[in-house]
Parts: sequence; structure tokens; C-alpha cells
Amino acid sequence: MTGGVLLLAAGAARRFGSDKRLYAIDDGRPLLLASLDRYARAFGSVIVVLRSGDAAAAGVVAGYAGPGRVRVVHCPDAHLGMGHSLACGARQIPGHWAHVFIALADMAWVRPATLTLLRDAMAGAAADAVVQPQYQGQPGHPVGFGARHIPSLTTLQGDEGARGLIHDIGVTRIEVDDPGVLQDLDRPPQ
Repeated sequence: MTGGVLLLAAGAARRFGSDKRLYAIDDGRPLLLASLDRYARAFGSVIVVLRSGDAAAAGVVAGYAGPGRVRVVHCPDAHLGMGHSLACGARQIPGHWAHVFIALADMAWVRPATLTLLRDAMAGAAADAVVQPQYQGQPGHPVGFGARHIPSLTTLQGDEGARGLIHDIGVTRIEVDDPGVLQDLDRPPQ
């Protein structure tokens, strides 16, 4: 079954102090590029959600030369919160996708084996399924939603993202031995 990823990269990174999407991580790549590459290799299709007029991040995405299909969506109301960015991206999901994973661009350390596990779990799941990795009992990202939930994703608002939706519909949590499902980059490394 066909699906893909919404890679949310429209945040302002206020706690980071600069544009963390452009921050060079340990391998020298910008954080956004490392995340995009990881998800494109695992899922094949990625919709990257950016702020309107975000030329620097759009340039990073345009320079991506890895596998998969990558599309950029510019969200005019991203400044209103993650829910708005997620909804903006969800409205661009192709009708043939049987599921979508919501991923955060500042989480570039999820292991490829974990992404494969999640992708495969979602491929055989019902249209109303929701899957989420957890590490040592703590829920993480990315979260997969069956096609039945995509219309609900298109109506999200505020800064909570899909957390309320997950609470309302329930989720199947998959325990993984991967701290990357919890690891994000909110502040510059010391």
C-alpha cells in the first residue's frame, strides 16, 4: 500500500536561537537535509512543509539528490502553530496514499530499521490505524495515520499538532530499541 511522510519543518526554532534546520549536525549536513534524507530513503515520498517565503530551507530541499519523491509545501499560516502547518501539508496528501507518517524535521536520529518497522506495520494496517513508536515506554515520532484520519489532519490548528487527535482515537504503540524516536534538537549543543 502506498503512503508517505509529512516532514514538518515550518517552525520558528525560538529556543534554538537561530534556524536550526540549517544547523550542521555531526556529519556536516544541515539538520533539515539529514532528516529529509532519512525519511525519503525509508518511505519514498515526502512532503516537506515550510513557512511561506522560506528561501533558505527551500534551497536545502531543492539541493536534495537522494532517492524518493520530495515535494515542498509553503504554509502561509505556519506562524500560528504546528497544527496549522500539519493541516496545510495534509491538504496536499495525494488521494492514493493509504497512510501518512507525521515526522518532525528536528528529529534526524531515528534509525532506518525503526522507520522500516513502522512503515511495514502501517502497510498491513487498517485504514483507521494509528501507530507510534515508543522507547522505554515514552511515545515518540514519527506517528503513522491510516487514510481514514487524513481528513481530520487537514483541520488541525494551534500548536499541539496531532496530539489531541491521537488521544481521541487511540494508538497502537510499538516498542523500539531506538532513543532516536525521542531525540530532537531544541537547543544548540554545548
